[in-house]
Amino acid sequence: MVKKPDTIGARIRYWRMRRGGMTQAVLAGLAGVTQSYVSQVESGRKTIDRRSTLVALAAALQVTVADLLGQGTESGDPARESAAECVPAIWSALIEIEDGERRRSTYTPDRLTAEIARADQLRNACNYPAMARLLPGLLLEAAAVGGTTLAQVAYLASTCLRHLGYRHLALNAARISVSAAENVEDRAWIGASQFIYAQSLPIESARLAARVADRSLMELQGDASDVRVRQILGQLHLMAALASAVDARPDVARDHLVEASREAASLGDPADGGGFNGCCFGPTNVGLWKMSIAAEQGESGKVIELSKAIRPQVLKASNRQLSYWLDIGRALADGGRRDAEALAAFVQAERAAPIPFAINPLARDAVVTLAQRAQRRAIPEDLRLLAGRIGINLGA
Repeated sequence: MVKKPDTIGARIRYWRMRRGGMTQAVLAGLAGVTQSYVSQVESGRKTIDRRSTLVALAAALQVTVADLLGQGTESGDPARESAAECVPAIWSALIEIEDGERRRSTYTPDRLTAEIARADQLRNACNYPAMARLLPGLLLEAAAVGGTTLAQVAYLASTCLRHLGYRHLALNAARISVSAAENVEDRAWIGASQFIYAQSLPIESARLAARVADRSLMELQGDASDVRVRQILGQLHLMAALASAVDARPDVARDHLVEASREAASLGDPADGGGFNGCCFGPTNVGLWKMSIAAEQGESGKVIELSKAIRPQVLKASNRQLSYWLDIGRALADGGRRDAEALAAFVQAERAAPIPFAINPLARDAVVTLAQRAQRRAIPEDLRLLAGRIGINLGA
């Protein structure tokens, strides 16, 4: 039995060979990178740090970015497998809701409120398998009520499914959220649901994601007196900035970052660390998105410099701390001269959010790359332990 490729580089090689034995040089030419770069990625000596590069390589190989990331298909990780068992039931619930079916509610209002709060706490803790177990029943119960209740639960479902790698289902959930919010004309939830819709789009659809964010920004400007709407406006600017960076439009990305920074300076960080719908909008979150955008633009030095002024622990969402340490780790690993510091950052990322770190293909590849570069010397015990926790066997 042929072993499935389990790194991005191995999947690139797999699909390259499936394309009639396409050479590395031909792939490099089609994707706009060097043959040396393709060779290093395939061998695990270098990671792919930019979404735009993933898009280019996927297009050259005539596959999706999800194919290269192995999202929603890879097995072996206990957290992913635990969540995957619930996905068919979530899918069935989404289909039923989209088809207009509504069951009679079996929850009291207090129980429904408590279950939604529980799901939201699991989202902040990045415990997506536990969220997935709640979602089939919670979606149907929320559908019985409709309105902002359904918008919120569908938003939670979209977030969970996207992080687990099921973007097609995340998109379905996002559409349900948009429709529910529009039915009751809740402007803040309309903005939030449009934000999660843009986030759920495939990486290849960066320009569409930017357009969705731009359209929502225009539609919501008249309601900016509502603090909830202002927070979502800020998040939409951040989404548009990152999508524009992936789409190689740095000037547009910069303009959106300026607007997001202005809004954040006026609002400040949310007092409870989360703000409306846990979006965490404020100066700290803007700084974190600036780090991610700098990483997308290949500016590793800027990522590290930006990180010095950011304290992600003021935000309650664990994925914000994960983003911080993962971006730092990947920036430090760039070039191979600061691998010990990169390892320390990855350990912090894994401690902040163990489940998403373990199932994040970019995080896993970064650990493999450190291990590849450590082969000529004894692999540090911290690296061996981290790899073991996320299911990577580095051998004896």
